[in-house]
Amino acid sequence: MATANGRPTKTAMLVAQRIAGDISKGNLQPGASLPPERTMLETYEIGRGTLREALRLLEFQGVITLKPGPRGGPVLLRPDASHLSNTLLLLMQLADAPYRVIVEARYALEPMIGRLAATRMTEPDLAELGETVKQMAEDINDQRSFLEANKRFHDIIAWSSGNVLFGYIIDALLDILDGTVLGIDYPSHRRAAILKAHREIYETLKNRDADGSELRMREHIEAYVKFAERRYPELLKQVVAWDRLS
Repeated sequence: MATANGRPTKTAMLVAQRIAGDISKGNLQPGASLPPERTMLETYEIGRGTLREALRLLEFQGVITLKPGPRGGPVLLRPDASHLSNTLLLLMQLADAPYRVIVEARYALEPMIGRLAATRMTEPDLAELGETVKQMAEDINDQRSFLEANKRFHDIIAWSSGNVLFGYIIDALLDILDGTVLGIDYPSHRRAAILKAHREIYETLKNRDADGSELRMREHIEAYVKFAERRYPELLKQVVAWDRLS
């Protein structure tokens, strides 16, 4: 078997892919232990070194953790978006991609995400979304807490779209979406405008208004773009480095 560039796929990668496939087929849940080493050596008909390399590949991707000790071994985890985030940032840095590309991605994706969420969001998610708006109102003078609630607001909507890829992409980019890691600051009047926009978006979602949700989200992102272009034009040109989230 070969990769897209024609090079043969390493045996350890093929084994890791088979293990991942068996995890899916077995519908194993986070916290479940994978079979012991001896069983996997027999199942996949490989050597111990290849198996351990395959497990390290899965560990690096956040799929498993290798529990030490006599009763240890590979334990299934619930992968989060941090691995995707690191990969995206590394690729962006190597491509000399500026922060503006993230801004453009937000503008393209989040209005559609808002549209989907309007018809797919559950009542518990809607209630949680309302709590983020409440927190932002209460902590409007505390920028750190305010922006944490802001991130959570967008994260909930992304996952509520019912599209897991949207969820992972927004989750992966949350720590750099608002630009604070690059030095963007939000004065009180800007925070007030964000709160107002979030309240309007929340109401459209509560009313299951797909058109309104898409429109309000687009207006919200447009306002952010105009703010960044006016106040921080040089930061929009700045390359986002891989170490920004470390």
